[in-house]
Amino acid sequence: MNYNFKEIESKWHAYWAEKGTFKAVTGSEKSKFYVLDMFPYPSGAGLHVGHPLGYIASDIYARYKRHKGFNVLHPMGYDSFGLPAEQYAIQTGQHPAITTETNIKRYREQLDKLGFSFDWDREVRTSNPQYYKWTQWIFIQLFNSWYDKDKDSARPIQELIDVFKEEGNSMVNACSDENTPIISAKTWKEMSSQQQQQLLLKYRLTYLADTEVNWCPKLGTVLANDEIINGVSERGGFPVVRKKMTQWSMRITAFAQRLLDDLSLVDWPQSLKDAQTNWIGRSVGASVTFYTKPTAKQTQSLPINVFTTRPDTIFGVSFMTLAPEHDLVLQLTTADREEEVREYIAVSAKRSERDRMSDVKRISGVFTGAYAIHPFTKECIPIWIGDYVLAGYGTGAVMSVPCGDQRDFEFAKNFDIPIPNIFNEVDISEEAYAEKGKTTLVNSSFLDGLAFKQATKKVIEELEAIEQGKGKVNYRLRDAVFSRQRYWGEPFPVYYVNGMPNMVPEDCLPIELPEVEKYLPTETGEPPLGNATVWAWNTSTETVVDNKLIDEETIFPLELNTMPGWAGSSQYFNRYMDPKNNDAIFSKEAIAYWQQVDLYIGGVEHATGHLLYSRFWQKFLFDLGIVPHKEYAVKLINQGMILGTSAFVYREVNTNKFLSKGLVKDKEVIPIHVDVSFVNSSDELNVEAFRNWRPEFAKAEIELENGKYIVGREVEKMSKSKYNVVNPDEICEEYGADALRLYEMFLGPIEQAKPWNTAGISGVYSFLKKLWRLFHSGSDGQFYVSDDEPPKEALKTLHKTIKKIEEDIEHFSFNTSVSTFMICVNELSSLKICHRSILEPLSILISPYAPHLAEELWNKLGHQESIAYASFPEFIASHLVEDNKQYPVSFNGKMRFVIELPLSMNKEQIEDAVMKHQKTIDQLQGRVPKRVIVVPGKIVNIVG
Repeated sequence: MNYNFKEIESKWHAYWAEKGTFKAVTGSEKSKFYVLDMFPYPSGAGLHVGHPLGYIASDIYARYKRHKGFNVLHPMGYDSFGLPAEQYAIQTGQHPAITTETNIKRYREQLDKLGFSFDWDREVRTSNPQYYKWTQWIFIQLFNSWYDKDKDSARPIQELIDVFKEEGNSMVNACSDENTPIISAKTWKEMSSQQQQQLLLKYRLTYLADTEVNWCPKLGTVLANDEIINGVSERGGFPVVRKKMTQWSMRITAFAQRLLDDLSLVDWPQSLKDAQTNWIGRSVGASVTFYTKPTAKQTQSLPINVFTTRPDTIFGVSFMTLAPEHDLVLQLTTADREEEVREYIAVSAKRSERDRMSDVKRISGVFTGAYAIHPFTKECIPIWIGDYVLAGYGTGAVMSVPCGDQRDFEFAKNFDIPIPNIFNEVDISEEAYAEKGKTTLVNSSFLDGLAFKQATKKVIEELEAIEQGKGKVNYRLRDAVFSRQRYWGEPFPVYYVNGMPNMVPEDCLPIELPEVEKYLPTETGEPPLGNATVWAWNTSTETVVDNKLIDEETIFPLELNTMPGWAGSSQYFNRYMDPKNNDAIFSKEAIAYWQQVDLYIGGVEHATGHLLYSRFWQKFLFDLGIVPHKEYAVKLINQGMILGTSAFVYREVNTNKFLSKGLVKDKEVIPIHVDVSFVNSSDELNVEAFRNWRPEFAKAEIELENGKYIVGREVEKMSKSKYNVVNPDEICEEYGADALRLYEMFLGPIEQAKPWNTAGISGVYSFLKKLWRLFHSGSDGQFYVSDDEPPKEALKTLHKTIKKIEEDIEHFSFNTSVSTFMICVNELSSLKICHRSILEPLSILISPYAPHLAEELWNKLGHQESIAYASFPEFIASHLVEDNKQYPVSFNGKMRFVIELPLSMNKEQIEDAVMKHQKTIDQLQGRVPKRVIVVPGKIVNIVG
């Protein structure tokens, strides 16, 4: 009987779906284990073979844990809000929901083909109103909370209001905006409701504020830093500019220290922890206030706050640099400098923060015409703007010390700004400056001769004495902008009364995304939801009503922005625990049982996006007593990428002529990616297919070598844009899903990147057929097993395999497991094993890797239930204990032959057996040896 994988895989897909084989039961008496994959965005391109890598690994582990007796939660869903569907809607007019539904259907078909043991009853979609109801609910909780620094915890905003009523805010130690005024209880009571709400916005964990954002005019939306590459949008490659807009923000900075400290609680890759540590960027120093010198334009001094990690170098400040976007720039710029400053601001707005940070060689800036007064020397310090200073980092202003900072030094040199030496040493290089403990300072009455630590302490004391500074811990992390000018996203549960945000009552959630005719921003520049005609909130009926009814008395406008993509992914792992609950985000029973994710697998590219924001939301929910743990994922693995082998054709510059690879030589050519489906295994291009691919290639001149066009090859990221993707459907059609699963694991360690080579899968496919034949050794290849006792050699092979597979899975070394299976099957085949006591445990061992084949073999072995819950075979060490020993027999120190003898023999028995062996007799030829040296368990040497 042949191995018909198509029939087998189809059969078991249907069985699992019908029986609900992989349903997890909340409250089971079994120990729980929660395995999670980062859920995908369902793109129109579907999956390529690189996408399932992490899913296969997590599925192996989930299946293994079921075999080990655990109640496994292994869910899947879709991050189904996203810009691609919206862009498609803009181009075609088709509603994003239709596109998304089509794409999800395609993804589901592909995922099912690969035999994943997902509990599909728990599927979530972020674009489903019953899901984003709880995203909106969390937003409301954040709005109604503040951060208490004394308790290091988020607290209800009502507590803060009660304090303001009784004693004002002077004694409140909270995370708040820097410009928060100090008020008394009397002042609070005298404030209007609107003024009180404005003050509370400075404390709320989600708040409205004017923020510098990455604005993409072509997409009509704000982009996060990780959505921008080389100054253009990742999606579409459109220009991005810096712009100030009123946006919703999340006060993630309140949790910065906890986000750092609690990395010690999780088993995550160190490289990922380092990425988050660097992104949060904790630094210790001082906040210093410089005051500007009054000018004809600005008659009053303006305070400029800076943060520095080296307050001891304050006497080396020879100029100040502000970010071009700094709030004070245009206020303090003198009239004669205003035109040049405005031009510089406009140019800087076109450069992303990432570009400005990375371009260390570029030096640019403009003098504002204004001066600041040094806190101690009272000297006038010129104020410049330069785009190497970022508005979003620190305060957006730096005190520039050119004798200590390389970039300040280059800036000063470029613009002929004085560079005072504040160190005793002559060498003022960056390297010398970095040796903090060895540096001594001069040029001041109170720092002369002090080392770094003492000088820092002294400067802070003196700044506090004149009320122009204090010691401070600063973080590079900025509050997260939470607004997007898009249609296809979670609506905010917010309406506006006199411009102030109010929350929709919780029992009215979800506020569903309205229908619109156009998905572009309005003609007046409002976000796409500005096109909605039924998008107002009636506070009397608590319903969404027609905009025409807005009267600013009982009916008010709703928020026009939508939430960013990371909103839905920041709590989905918890929602999986109880996804159909309409009354709560999850029940107390569900969270008490599942607790947190035990194993999370996903890409490292989310290190400072999703994986940071989701930790923030988890800590907030922990503070509110909603979840039991500060961290939601105990262990995380970043799977590496599967790389594609791209193909290139070579177009000669300024022509429509394409040269075969061997003809390029010294000619100037442009390599162009070509679809790998046009290229065979010998790197030969199907020229006809290439001509039909694009109109501009139809009449191209193709220069061949030896009658063939040979393409160039390069291993790089598998991507649709590089035309090097391999469709898993085609692999499953030719070799089966089990072969694909095994091959992806066989390619290398899960964490590493590895190149794809379709030709290599044939070896894994041959192995599966060989495994199949072990069970079909009867006449005409029929299924046959024996209930006889197996030979010891077979038990040894089985148990060394059990031991190795268990160790490999526990250590996530899935690639070496595949090699172990191959060795095992080869050994059992050579022994002609057909014994049930060997083949049954072998079926279970390979079940996590090749579940369809394992189910079929298990069924043929006479089992009516799925193999999914069969107990994992127990390793018995005694089967690996050797009974015999192969002794090398030497004559006068030269080894002549090997003899196998029982390990139980003593010296005399070993010597007797060796001396009676025919090869010994032939070697001695009747001579009597002088002596026989026997070392039991090692050697025999006959001295003659």
